[in-house]
Amino acid sequence: MKTIQVIAMAAFLIVSGTAFAQNEETDNREKFQIGLKTGLNYSNVYNARGENLNTDGKFGFVGGGVVRIPIDKYFGLQPEVLFSQKGFKGQGMLLGSEYDFTRTTTYLDIPLQFAVKPSEFITIMAGPQYSYLLKQKDTFISSSTSFSQEQEFKNDNIRKNILGLVGGFDISLRHLILGARTGWDIQNNNGNGTSQTPRYKNAWVQGTIGYAFYE
Repeated sequence: MKTIQVIAMAAFLIVSGTAFAQNEETDNREKFQIGLKTGLNYSNVYNARGENLNTDGKFGFVGGGVVRIPIDKYFGLQPEVLFSQKGFKGQGMLLGSEYDFTRTTTYLDIPLQFAVKPSEFITIMAGPQYSYLLKQKDTFISSSTSFSQEQEFKNDNIRKNILGLVGGFDISLRHLILGARTGWDIQNNNGNGTSQTPRYKNAWVQGTIGYAFYE
C-alpha cells in the first residue's frame, strides 16, 4: 500500500502544479455535476482474528457514478455509487492444517462524502460509506483435510451490510477528474463470529479517472 500512496502523492503534486497554471475561467465549483469514474482498488484486511492468518493485498476493479452537489463555492456533497472489488491473499492454520487462500469480494459501495473545495482544481472529501456484498469468490488450497476446511469457509456467516469510512481528494481539469481515496470498514465481515474462519475488516486505497458532465 505504501507504493500506491507514493504514486498517488506524486501524481497529485505533478497534476496540481499544472492545474494551478490554468485560466481562472475553469472554476466550476458552484455547478451541479454528474460523472462517471473507473479505476483500481488495492485492498487488504486488518484487525483479523483467525488462526495465525497472514495476508497480502490484491488489486480489483472499481467503477460507477458520481454526483457533485454544491452548497456554495467552497463546500458541497459528493455521493457516489460504485461497483468495487476488494479482498486479500492469505496463509494460515485452520482445523490443524495449513492453507493458502484468496478471497475476492464484489461490493456495491455508496459513499456519502462532505467536500471542501479550497480551489477550482482541488476537492478534499471524507465521509461514511455503506457497502453491500454482491458476490464472493474463494480460492482455497490445502495439503490435507481440504474438504472440512472448505466447508468451514462455506458455512461462515458473512455480513452483507457493512459500514465504513472513506477519505481522499479529486483533481479537476475541466471535465476530467483524477481521484485518490483510502477507506476502511468499521465492522467485521462476520455476523456472529461463530465460525473458526478469520474475522476481519477491509481496508483499501483507490485510484480513479473520471469525466464530469455539466453546463
